[in-house]
This record gives sequence, C-alpha cells and structure tokens, in this order.
Amino acid sequence: MSTASDAWPTQWLRAVLELCVLALVTAEETYGYAIGQNLEAAGFGRVKGGTLYPILLRLEEDGLVESDWREGQGGPGRKFYRATDAGRVELDRRRRLWAEFTGTTDKVLHHTGRDGT
Repeated sequence: MSTASDAWPTQWLRAVLELCVLALVTAEETYGYAIGQNLEAAGFGRVKGGTLYPILLRLEEDGLVESDWREGQGGPGRKFYRATDAGRVELDRRRRLWAEFTGTTDKVLHHTGRDGT
C-alpha cells in the first residue's frame, strides 16, 4: 500500500527528520528501533537505520541528546536516548523556526497569483 510519504521528495525528509527525532527523544527516553517505529506510525514511512542512527549521533555530538546502553530483557542490550536541557531548549527554538518557515512557504504556495505576485 502506498502512502503520502512515498511521494515526498527525499530532501524534504532529510530536512525535517532531525527535528522530528529530537522531538521524539524529548517526549520520552527511547531507543533507535522505537524511534523508527514512531516515525513510521506518524506517516514518514520506514526510516532506515542508516538514516536514523547518524541523526542520533549528530544530536549527541551537538550535546542535544545523551545516551546509555542498557541490558536487554531476554535479548540484546539497547542504547537509550534522552534529550538534554540544551536539547529541550533547541527543540523549542527549532519549533518556532519551523512554524515561521512553513508559514512563509504556505504564503508563497497558496497565496500568490499565477504570475508569482
């Protein structure tokens, strides 16, 4: 079954995934596989580990997320991620910027005439 996300240009997803991952990690302490499932359930389609884990690493290197390994219950251990105080502040800042950006984009896409004015 095809979803709307199947038709979204890859560069749109790249632009927004880091923000969404930061939001998910800020909402609750979680691990990579669960983040991927949440993104898929939200409508982003399947986000591969080769895309997700570099985002988590970047967020961690930037001091926005921290992590630790925990023993698995009957399975392998998992690396859990949680937002730092700086990550929560940055998420608020990026949410404001995203709202401005999408508002500006919406104006151009829906409120201009065919001649671009």
